[in-house]
Amino acid sequence: MMRSLRPVLAAGLFGLLPSVAFAHTGVGDAHGFSHGFFHPLTGIDHVLAMVAVGILAWQSGGRAVWAVPLAFVGLMVAGGALGATGMDLPYVEIGIALSVVVLGAAVAYGVTLPLAAAVGLAGFFALFHGHAHGAEMPENASGLAYGAGFVIATVMLHLAGIGVGMGIARIGERHGAALVRASGAAIALGGVVLLARLSV
Repeated sequence: MMRSLRPVLAAGLFGLLPSVAFAHTGVGDAHGFSHGFFHPLTGIDHVLAMVAVGILAWQSGGRAVWAVPLAFVGLMVAGGALGATGMDLPYVEIGIALSVVVLGAAVAYGVTLPLAAAVGLAGFFALFHGHAHGAEMPENASGLAYGAGFVIATVMLHLAGIGVGMGIARIGERHGAALVRASGAAIALGGVVLLARLSV
């Protein structure tokens, strides 16, 4: 398991490098990085979905541990570019809320998708999350710094999800799977609440 986690950990560490580069640059870079970094962390919809991606990746095992989070990050960046340039993507908020429901439910039901399907599912929902990040980028922020910020925050949330899966499994080997599924059910329920709020 630890060997399969190395690419994800390496991606996280690599992602931290831009933050060092931006630490002593202009105000636009620092402003952009902080806004990008905190945007996923301050939205419960983003947090739940990204943690669910990490748990689902861990649950799937094998190459999915690193491929699913990396697919999410890659398509999220593409969605962010669309949002930042003003290109429209329909039903963004609904897509984000649905991602929480679907990803949480996949964890709750212990779904183990084929790698291509898991990557495709994560990447599809990542477009909506990325578009929201890009569309909400402050006008005076550096796009590169802002993008680096939300990528790093996202990688951290994915790693947190993987850690939740590993931690629960190790704490209770006998009931670990049930606890992981319960966490997925809680995430899915959170998504249902988000969807209900959108319909009000």
